[in-house]
Amino acid sequence: MSYSASRTFFVVLLASLSCNRTVETVLPVRQNITLSVYASGKVLSKNQYEVKPNANGTIQEVYVKEGDRVEAGSVLFSLRNETAELNREIASLSKAFADRQNNVEKIRDLDARIDLARIRLNHDSLMVERQTRLKKQGIGTELELEQRELAFQQTKTELSGLLLQREMLVRELAHNETTAEKNFEIADAAASDLRVKSDINGKVYALFIETGELVTSQTPVAVLGDEDEFMLELLVDEYDISQIQEGQPVKVSLDSYREQVFDARVSKIHPMMDSGNKSFVVEATFINRPPTLYPNLSLEANIIIEVKENALLVPSAFVFKENHVITSEGDTLTVQTGIKNYNHTEIIQGIDDTTELIKP
Repeated sequence: MSYSASRTFFVVLLASLSCNRTVETVLPVRQNITLSVYASGKVLSKNQYEVKPNANGTIQEVYVKEGDRVEAGSVLFSLRNETAELNREIASLSKAFADRQNNVEKIRDLDARIDLARIRLNHDSLMVERQTRLKKQGIGTELELEQRELAFQQTKTELSGLLLQREMLVRELAHNETTAEKNFEIADAAASDLRVKSDINGKVYALFIETGELVTSQTPVAVLGDEDEFMLELLVDEYDISQIQEGQPVKVSLDSYREQVFDARVSKIHPMMDSGNKSFVVEATFINRPPTLYPNLSLEANIIIEVKENALLVPSAFVFKENHVITSEGDTLTVQTGIKNYNHTEIIQGIDDTTELIKP
């Protein structure tokens, strides 16, 4: 077979295949369309948090088990840390030693010395006056007068020193008492941290430790949360977060309740993006919720951005270059589009519901 004959056969074959190809057509329809943002996430108990001790130590006793209901302030675990307990005992002894009542005798002793110095000062003052009168009468010598004045000045200086000493003693005792009190409070708080307590009224959902284990202040030992109220933690991509607002409705699907959709509403948008997964955390609360829920159940959600009723819709696959369609007559038309989702595109202007389109 010649080259020319082969080429002719190939063209005929293409024409044959083109004639046999089925052209997919569609008529626009009027129905509701929804624009939504997809989000994945999980269920969390309200006020759910990981319990971490404030001190290092060994688990001495566990007072709860998974599923128990607890009240705020109730003890969950006790730790053993001999250093913290000894520090509290030492601080208690120092506090007792520095107590003002235990040092009142020091002040009383100093007050007695001050009173005696005042009596002596008064006596020395009288002696100076007496010696001065005698001197004027020609009795006594200049030396005796000077000695009386010197004794008076010495007693006066001694009294001033005792008064200053008393002031310093009072300040020192007050400082020591306050410091010892604060040191005891610190040591007592550190020892009290050996009793790990609940921050909320709720339920124990998980325990991670057993008696005898060594834990630190960074070790999660349990998970607590509200028993009856739950919330949704959704992860929204950074490209979609600008469309999310508080109060928007959310349609929720849970793996544990297949083929069921539950209603929720956006309640909070966390302003900080997680740079690791390039997403924002959005919280939502149930409007109607499943009868039974557990923390960390996985979910998928659609956050409703906009809903339009009785819109003119065509399948999105029939729109190309964002705003062009092809009629069954082969004409290419420019249209004005509105809401778009994965399945449908709203046509605002350019065609009507009698315009038959073909898939490009």
